[in-house]
Amino acid sequence: MGLQHNGLRSVMKGALRLLYPPQCLGCGDGVSEDGGLCPDCWRETRFITGTCCTRCGAPLPDDGTGIADLAICDECLRTPRPWRAGRAAMVYTGTGRGIVLALKHGDRADLAPALAGWLSRAAAPLIRPGMIVAPVPIHWRRLLKRKYNQAELLSAGLARLRGLDHMPDLLTRPHYTEGQDHKGVSDRFANIAGSLTVPNRRARAVQGRAVLLVDDVMTSGATLTEAANALIAAGSGPVSVVTLARAVKQD
Repeated sequence: MGLQHNGLRSVMKGALRLLYPPQCLGCGDGVSEDGGLCPDCWRETRFITGTCCTRCGAPLPDDGTGIADLAICDECLRTPRPWRAGRAAMVYTGTGRGIVLALKHGDRADLAPALAGWLSRAAAPLIRPGMIVAPVPIHWRRLLKRKYNQAELLSAGLARLRGLDHMPDLLTRPHYTEGQDHKGVSDRFANIAGSLTVPNRRARAVQGRAVLLVDDVMTSGATLTEAANALIAAGSGPVSVVTLARAVKQD
């Protein structure tokens, strides 16, 4: 029965590929595999695969010293982070930016499984046994508008791929805040202050446990800072962060 079942599944997958051939995540053109990018979109996507800041994942020049594990970007030196380590899958520019915006504002929840794979690869140095994976939450008013929390879709996929506990309600956002777009760094931190908390029903679950925070984009780090501080105040173990994209200053 097992062989017959597997054979039937393969036939069904083949039929679905004929009806719905794989499409580029960036532009929708045909590609050879699900979750892939066409050559043009690949060139316009800046994946972070080399030396990067160990606090936020921003790409850094490789100076050949062999001490990449100690690398910290200027921004993280200026703004101390409450979390232990961080990574990002790509830079928030070009096709990468378009994909993030499609997931966040374009009702493209179907992108999440493939993007969770990208996120899982970026998070590899941060993964620890027994870790909790949790998304940065959004306020219920935004949830009604967007229909889903894009960070939760990503964190669920990452947790599944890594075999870790997923707690989508580990953090809550009881206070509505204005959007962070077009705000300066200090205004971003002020705007988000006090807006995130660990609810009482989750206080015991987080005690002493390492947490991997997931979000779609890191710009100033204000939201992740608020989330990490809330977890630490509730008694969590070390907090790490991973984002699908990292906004960096372009040369």
